[in-house]
Amino acid sequence: MSRAVSVLTGPSPRIFRIPITLRGIQVALGLLWLLDGLLQLQPYMYTHAFLAEIEAMVPMQPSWAGQPVHWASQLAGRDLALWNTLFALTQCGIGLGLLHRRTVKPALVLSFAWAFIVWWVGEGFGMILMNMGSPLMGDPGAVTLYATIGIVAWPGREDDRRSALGAARFGDRGGLIAWSTVWLVSVAIWIEALTRPAYSIAGVLREAGADSMPWLASIQHSLADSLAGDGKAIAAAFLALSLLIAIGVWSRWRREALVLGILLSLLYWAFGQSLGGLTTGTATDPNVGPLFVLLAVALWPAPAVARSPSGLALAQVQDFAGADVAAASLRGLGDRDGTLGG
Repeated sequence: MSRAVSVLTGPSPRIFRIPITLRGIQVALGLLWLLDGLLQLQPYMYTHAFLAEIEAMVPMQPSWAGQPVHWASQLAGRDLALWNTLFALTQCGIGLGLLHRRTVKPALVLSFAWAFIVWWVGEGFGMILMNMGSPLMGDPGAVTLYATIGIVAWPGREDDRRSALGAARFGDRGGLIAWSTVWLVSVAIWIEALTRPAYSIAGVLREAGADSMPWLASIQHSLADSLAGDGKAIAAAFLALSLLIAIGVWSRWRREALVLGILLSLLYWAFGQSLGGLTTGTATDPNVGPLFVLLAVALWPAPAVARSPSGLALAQVQDFAGADVAAASLRGLGDRDGTLGG
C-alpha cells in the first residue's frame, strides 16, 4: 500500500503553478481600483484643465447626455479640491473594500454605481454616442470592464471547478457570457467605425503617441507612418479577430481564444492606449488592457485534477490498492501451490 499512501502524501499538482481563485480575482480588482484612486490624487486632477477635458465632450453629446456632464463639471469647479479628493477616496474605498473579505459585496455595489457615474460624466459613454469610439483607444471605456468583472466576481455559489469564476454567483458560464459580450461590443464599435467615410489607424496612433514615453512614441509614430491612409482594412481584421475571440471560448479552443484575447488587448493597450498613459500625470486609470487580461485569467480553465480532486485521488488509491491486493493474492497462491506440491 506504499504507493497508495504516496498519492495522499506526495506533492500537490499545483506546486509548480499559482492557483487562480475567485478571491484572487477580487483582490486583483481591488488593487486596480486602488490604483485609480491614487491616480486621481495627481496634481493635474486638481486643476481646471482636468474639468476642461470633460467639458470638451459636452457639445458633441446629445443634449440629454451632455447637460448632466456640464452640470457636474460646473458643480465640481466650485470647489475642485474637495470634490476631486472625494472622487479619489471613493475609488480607494472601493479598492480597500474588495481587499477585505467581509466588505466585498458592499464594495462591489458601490463600484457599480460609481462606474456608471464615471462612464456617463467622465467618459461620455465611451465616445459611442459621438460616433468616435474605437476599441484600439479603449472604448467603450475602462469602467465598463470594472463593472463587468465586478458582476462576474460576485461571491456566492458552490464551486463548479471549471475556472476561478466557478465559485462566483453566476459561475463559469456567466463569466463566458460576459467575455463574449464585451468582445461583441468591440465588434459593434468596429462595425460602426467601418461605416464612417474614413477611419485612420495612423491618426489613432499619432494621437496616442502624444501621451507616450519617448521610446514608445517613436514606435507609434513609425507604425503610423507605415499605416498611413485608410485604416478600414485593419479595422476589418480587428473586427474579425474580436468576433473569433467572442465565440471561441465556447469551443474546445477556449484557451487559445483567451490567449488571443489577451494578446489583442495588450496590443491595443500598448499602441492605442500608450500603456494607459500612466507616466503622463494625467491618467485616471490604466485603461482596459489590464482588465481584459484579468477577465481572461479569471476564465482560464481549471486543471482536470482540480475539477474532481477527491474523485481522482480515490480512483488512484483504488487502482494502487487493487494492484497491491492482486500481487498479494498471487504470492499467496504461489505459496499455497508450493506447499501442496511439497
